[in-house]
Amino acid sequence: MFGNQSEPVTLTRDCKAVIIPAGEEARLQAGQLVFITQSLGGSFTVYVDGWLYRIAGADADALGKKPAEPPKLPDNAGDSDVEALVWEQMKTCYDPEIPVNIVDLGLVYSCQLKTCKNGNRNVSVEMTLTAPGCGMGEILVEDVREKITLIPTISDVAVELVFDPPWNQSMMSEAAQLQAGLM
Repeated sequence: MFGNQSEPVTLTRDCKAVIIPAGEEARLQAGQLVFITQSLGGSFTVYVDGWLYRIAGADADALGKKPAEPPKLPDNAGDSDVEALVWEQMKTCYDPEIPVNIVDLGLVYSCQLKTCKNGNRNVSVEMTLTAPGCGMGEILVEDVREKITLIPTISDVAVELVFDPPWNQSMMSEAAQLQAGLM
């Protein structure tokens, strides 16, 4: 797992992390050697002393990496442009243990945009998890909320975690099934 797929990095400063899959917050120390095992969607999964941790993109500099660029909209963007960008932003959210984005995993059940009178937009998302007891649920929900909130003209984002219908592998896109070795 950690052969050629991991990158050793020494943390340049203390940073927050989340223990995978428990979802509990931890603090990693400056000078600590970590191995980046996944860097998708702007966040990082690192291996340290037998544990996996998720480091948010906001702390990319602690790993010597640059944070992801914020999303941009053209000046004349309409609702369909904003909706497309919302879906693209959700495709930058990854389960920290599975190198497939949450959209292709089939975890996003619905996404609704509502345009307000002032021209701003509210977004409502219903999503699920691959396993109901996953400790990373709130972390993924917050990742979705934060990444959609970065989109210009978005004023409010509500992300609800639902478990009906229960997720199963058939909800994955064909590309995700191929990537996961299920086809």
